[in-house]
Amino acid sequence: MKSVKHLMLAATLSLATMMPAMSEAQAAKIGFVNTERILRDSKFAVESQKKLERDFSKRQKELEDMAGRVKAEATKLDKDSITLPEAEKVKRQRDLAEMDRDFQRKRREFEEDLAQRKNQVVGELIERANRIIRQIAEKDGYDIIFQEAVYANKRIDITDQVLTSLDGGK
Repeated sequence: MKSVKHLMLAATLSLATMMPAMSEAQAAKIGFVNTERILRDSKFAVESQKKLERDFSKRQKELEDMAGRVKAEATKLDKDSITLPEAEKVKRQRDLAEMDRDFQRKRREFEEDLAQRKNQVVGELIERANRIIRQIAEKDGYDIIFQEAVYANKRIDITDQVLTSLDGGK
């Protein structure tokens, strides 16, 4: 990640040093796309987020219910432990530990599955956006389009154009 930033910085500095040497007729056409906005505001991103919520809501609810049962059993065991025979107390502690392990395993699986699906959706969106950005660059004669910048003037920001193309399915 650090080397990518160094390369981007070097490319930016190289471009900046070349700019004064170019004549008006040869000025580079530069664009900027706010990737964060694409990932947050595009219809594809919004619809994908809703689909993820629908797809994972049942498992989320099951985990919440399971967490409630584990907590209720732990509370009950704490309350009853004073009067329970030692053998029964040990058995219930083992049962509770097994319940908790099962809950932790299912929670981890859920989180891994959700992260994998999110990464897949983000990857698809970035691939589509990059394809559209390349099309815009070729069509409108851009020399370079940045997707990361500390500052970008609104006049070179083509994010809305990319969002429109993404949402229109072009």
